[in-house]
Amino acid sequence: MSDMVNKAQGFGLSLLTKIAGSDVLDQLKLRKFMEKSLYQGSKAGFKTLTKTQKVFKPQSNPAKHRLPNQTKSLFDLNLSEEQQILSDSMAQFAAEVLRPLAHQADHEEKFPPSLLQYSIDLGLNFYALPEDLGGVAAEKNIISNMLIAERLAHGDFSLTAGLLSTFSVINAITQWGSAAVQAKYLPNFAEDSELQASFAVQENTPAFNPFVLKTQAHDTDGNYSITGEKTAVLLGESADLFLVSAMLNGQPEVFTVTRDSSIQIKKSPAMGLKPTETVTLSFKNTPAERLADDDFNYSSFLDLGNLMWCAMAVGTCTAVKEYCIQYANERIAFGEPISHRQSVAFIIADMAIEIDAMRMLVLNAASLAEAGKPFHREAYLARILCAEKSMTIGTDGVQLLGGHGFTKEHPVERWYRDLRAVGIMQSGLHA
Repeated sequence: MSDMVNKAQGFGLSLLTKIAGSDVLDQLKLRKFMEKSLYQGSKAGFKTLTKTQKVFKPQSNPAKHRLPNQTKSLFDLNLSEEQQILSDSMAQFAAEVLRPLAHQADHEEKFPPSLLQYSIDLGLNFYALPEDLGGVAAEKNIISNMLIAERLAHGDFSLTAGLLSTFSVINAITQWGSAAVQAKYLPNFAEDSELQASFAVQENTPAFNPFVLKTQAHDTDGNYSITGEKTAVLLGESADLFLVSAMLNGQPEVFTVTRDSSIQIKKSPAMGLKPTETVTLSFKNTPAERLADDDFNYSSFLDLGNLMWCAMAVGTCTAVKEYCIQYANERIAFGEPISHRQSVAFIIADMAIEIDAMRMLVLNAASLAEAGKPFHREAYLARILCAEKSMTIGTDGVQLLGGHGFTKEHPVERWYRDLRAVGIMQSGLHA
């Protein structure tokens, strides 16, 4: 494991150093960000996070850091030069770091500490932070967030979910947070790269409806508290901050909750997402703070979360397709590769068709959201298609490998289990 840690850190530093020598950084005004990333990468070792509450220091002059909408044309499929660099970097990381770690992480049901260190070295969270806090986000970059999720998930679905947990909380606070909430948390995320955060939305009820929650919030003279139970919380044992959905006066709201002794934690391993160490959280009169002012759109909050799962599904389904193509070309039966059989070729062709359709719907919804346009219908259609087709592609991936698909010798059985989360998880991430 230590060799893998060194490899991941060395890869991150070499990649950042190579990019730092490019004139493109000055053209895109990314020099300051890359220097910050290189500084973070020079830190030696990894400090184990404590499970006690970390202090979030409020700023004296609160000011909102919400990002303006993008101004480019809707649904532009051409990547900017900055997006292409970002996409290539994430794809390389997925192939050289995530994919080799995935099998052992799934087997041990443990999120590799080396990945947390690598995300710090890479400066992943700075893609979500506004420029005035040292980040690179000058405006809404929902399309870029989709690219990050898709490219990373090509390496592994579960590890990507864990990596993007804190990243997503920063996105949500930047998008929806009140001036007081942003002033309290965003500078701390910018200064302390070891802070972790997660969402607590899911509840253990049949046919869970995120608009009708059992978890209740109570208002006592402007002071809020939360009582209830949340399940399938990613990295819940190590998170310092939670975004918790709860009913307030009969309406769903989102609250910020910092870890304290009133929160009880119980491990709740699932069929998939094993490396994310999912837990159940029980809140009992836990102090909380409203995330947003009166302009909060809970439906859009959920939609942006669901789009991140959809983008991850596109990346993992692409990995399934590519793995099946390689297997079908190498597997010899009756004197020829099984890819020569029309039944096999048609299944793989259907995979490619469905993946393209999934990607188009995700990008369409994300493009509308990025421009500040209504996107609920498009996000809903994307989620329905991705939930259905990713499960079909996962199943076909196992079937095409026959008996091999049922074993852990090949990654398709892991991808099959992880892809089920697309149709189950409501929010839990945020673009």
